[in-house]
Order: sequence, then C-alpha cells, then structure tokens
Amino acid sequence: MSVSNALFEPIEFRDPLRTRQRAVVKEVDQRAAWRNEMTEPFHLLTVDVEDWPQSTLNHSLPIGHRVVANTRALLELMNDANVYATFFVLGKVAEKHPTLACEIAAAGHELGTHGYSHESIEAIPKARFREELRRSVDLLRQQTGQPVIGHRAADFSISRHSLHLLECLSDEGIIYDSSIFPIYHPRYGIPGAPREPHLVRCMSKSMVVEFPPATLKLRRLAVPVAGGGYLRWFPYWVTKLALKKIQGEGSLATCYMHPYELDTAEREHLPYPVPFTLRWTQFANRRSVKSKLIRLLKEFRFITMEQACGLLACKLRVALDLGKQPIAYGNAT
Repeated sequence: MSVSNALFEPIEFRDPLRTRQRAVVKEVDQRAAWRNEMTEPFHLLTVDVEDWPQSTLNHSLPIGHRVVANTRALLELMNDANVYATFFVLGKVAEKHPTLACEIAAAGHELGTHGYSHESIEAIPKARFREELRRSVDLLRQQTGQPVIGHRAADFSISRHSLHLLECLSDEGIIYDSSIFPIYHPRYGIPGAPREPHLVRCMSKSMVVEFPPATLKLRRLAVPVAGGGYLRWFPYWVTKLALKKIQGEGSLATCYMHPYELDTAEREHLPYPVPFTLRWTQFANRRSVKSKLIRLLKEFRFITMEQACGLLACKLRVALDLGKQPIAYGNAT
C-alpha cells in the first residue's frame, strides 16, 4: 500500500481573499506560507543516540563517555547548518548521562525513544519490551519535561514476526515509529513493506505513523540508502542521487545516522577486542561522514518527524491493520 498522491502536491484553500481587511490578509498570507511548506520537498534526518561498544559489541558493557562528545559534535554541525532532527535516545545512555537529552532538546531538536537496552525486541519477552519501552519514555520525559511520541527499535528489529508489538507503542502514547526497513537483511527488515510513510491501524483503532528508512527501488529490489553504513560506504553522489530520485517519486527520505560515526579515533581507544567483520563494517570510511553530512545538510531540506506527521496527516493511507488476521502488510482495506 502506498501513499495515494504525491506528498508535495499543492493544496487548494477555499477561503477568498478579502483585500481590504487586514486580519483576513494576514490569515491568507499565513495559509500561503503553509502551502509553501507543503509543496517544498523535505526529508527527515534522524539520529540514534547510542554508545557503540554497548549497542553493537556487547549489550552488557557499560555506557562510555564518547557518546556525549560525539553527540555534541553532531549538534554543532546541525546548528551551523540550521537543521533540526529527531534524536532517538537509548534509555541506558540517558540514564548514564542525564543531561544529554536536555542538551539535545535545548538545541531545538525532537526527542524519541530508542528503547532501553538496545537488545533486539524480537529477542526479549513481550513483557520486558513493554517495561523497557515505558522505562525509556518515562526517563526522557522526566529529564526534559517534553512529550516523547516517537520510537525506533534497536537495529530496526520489527520484522513480519513481530508486527503485533506496534500495538505496545500505541499503548504508551507513541504516535510514530521508524523501525520497519522495507528490505531483506539477515538481522532485520520486511521485504515488500511500503517504502513510503504510511499508517498502521491498531486494535484500539488508534493510528501509528510508520516512517520507513530510505530505500531506492531497483527493479523489484529495495536498496537501502542515506543511513548508517550506507551513508559511510557509498560515495556522496549516490546519496544525493537517491534523495533526488525519492523526491521525484513525490515522497521523502528518512535518513539516519549515529553520533559515533563522526568518531574517527574510537577504534584506537577501544579496550575491547573487536572481530574483523565488525571492524570492517563499523569503522570503514568514518572519515568521510563529516564532509558528506555537511553537504547533505546544505543541499537538502530536513524537518523533524513530529513536523512531518502534521504536514502529511491527510495524505497517508492505512497499510497495515493489527486487528485483522493474518497480521501482514496488505491486509488493510
């Protein structure tokens, strides 16, 4: 199921312009500005705030301090570019560094939860997933005084076998999710899932907006772009071409990254042994990330997911209904 119309098609307003009334003129000007918001292409920049050794090497490791410096470096880059993003903060990171979420919020960015422990949600009992979700959301709310309405599962670990867990998000007041990668991958992904933002109807009849990470369609294959290792490995022109192609489809790209991808010295200072495969997949080409990111922020427009929910509210279709069996994409009518 895809979005019915191009996301950036013009919107017609019925209110006539009464030129001699200042209040009405002002109102029309505001509506014109809103129409420009809707017609100018935009993309989403998201950040998964986690500590690399704990999130990737061993979940039992303590949270280190490099995540703070790396996040601050990323905040500085975004400030220089006047770009605001959605930061999915891991609960353990917020717990270890209780002022970090406040720094992110104070810089004008949106906060979402990345869960608590960074363990795959498919590898833990449903009751523990609920507990960790609530714990992480409560922690971020208490630290910042702001609502937490967004979620991204660790390692995009919502597959076709765990779609029912989206119901737990709705129960905790989550409005949007960005966990379903419409690709084939040994550890995550749902091949054939919609590539565009869409709605999930919960059993309670509430809706959750799903923002899939960016992909390009090559024949029948969805290829991941503009995020994490894909941003590091691909030359910048590939990322730029991908975002323009997605714009041309009338859609938007959900880009993602981690603060540690700016950390070119992390490997040299790790006190833990790292397997060769992880060294290659996780540290290769980190030196290219900063320059790529600077160009990306300069050449494209980015907004937060909360803003996107408001702008796209009337344009999204239900692609998944958790109240129907089987729970699978395409069951919504």
